[in-house]
Amino acid sequence: MNGTARRTAILVYLERQSGPVSGSELARQFGVSRQLIVQDIALLRAENRNIVSTNKGYLLFHPQEKQKGCTAVITVNHTPDQALDEMLSVVEYGGSLLDVFIDHELYGQIRSNLVINDSDDAREFFQKLSQSGAPLLREFTDGCHYHTISAPSEKTLDLIREELREKGILTG
Repeated sequence: MNGTARRTAILVYLERQSGPVSGSELARQFGVSRQLIVQDIALLRAENRNIVSTNKGYLLFHPQEKQKGCTAVITVNHTPDQALDEMLSVVEYGGSLLDVFIDHELYGQIRSNLVINDSDDAREFFQKLSQSGAPLLREFTDGCHYHTISAPSEKTLDLIREELREKGILTG
């Protein structure tokens, strides 16, 4: 299969999946190296294909499906020990954490997609985090960072904000 056909097949494959697919899984599926999959994904993104990288793998992002009606950017600051509680506070109200970003004094804005939709996603993220030993983005800005969150309604967003405020996590 040539590169163009493989990239088309990757799009079809991702479209049929209900969740993220790892680069290794795509490599096995198409009989190529993971590095070739990374290059294919980069080429697809250059064609404005809405492919998101998460800690679980790649997914075809359909904003109308992932955003649950209303979105907001929140400013937060907390200890590393509060990070899981922060995520759980959002998803337990039916919200989703779409991303995390910081304003770094040298590099500018650094953003990472999360797509945390439920407590299983949050716990899996923290399991991978503890196994990797990687720092959270908050470590680069004395704890201050931002999340784009989505929820079914403005009322739900307000409940999430209030919960995070009561826990001393929400700063803005």
